Amino acid sequence: MKITDRFLAYAAAFEQAFASDDWSVVAPHFTEDAVYETPGGPPFGGRHAGRAALLANFKQVLDAFDRRFASRQLEVLAGPEEREGAAWVKWRVTYTLAGAPDLRIEGEELAFFRGDQICRLEDRIPAAEGERTMAYMAAHGARLAGG
Repeated sequence: MKITDRFLAYAAAFEQAFASDDWSVVAPHFTEDAVYETPGGPPFGGRHAGRAALLANFKQVLDAFDRRFASRQLEVLAGPEEREGAAWVKWRVTYTLAGAPDLRIEGEELAFFRGDQICRLEDRIPAAEGERTMAYMAAHGARLAGG
């Protein structure tokens, strides 16, 4: 199976887990020592090592951010294709919130595989996206569910 096909299987499992909050469907897509990293500073930067840690991070971020919006729509803008020995995709996620403009965040993701599993996942989100997101949260964050 091509790495782009393996990436698509992971992405489908991630969206299934987002809908169900059952992260057991995502776990088999990662090696036990997998690393998830988003280079850069707040609000997106971070590094999580080990399958359990990165799955816990996914859940925490989705609960603390994504699920607080009225809706979340993920779009693939380009890819997946093989780049840098990894599956690469350019994405955009759009969040909606009553009484506020939509928040759109764009980035790129690289998934490096060892065998059939992801051993390193990297999201590259430009600093300007983080700055825009922080400004949006300052202006509209109080409207978020649970805020």
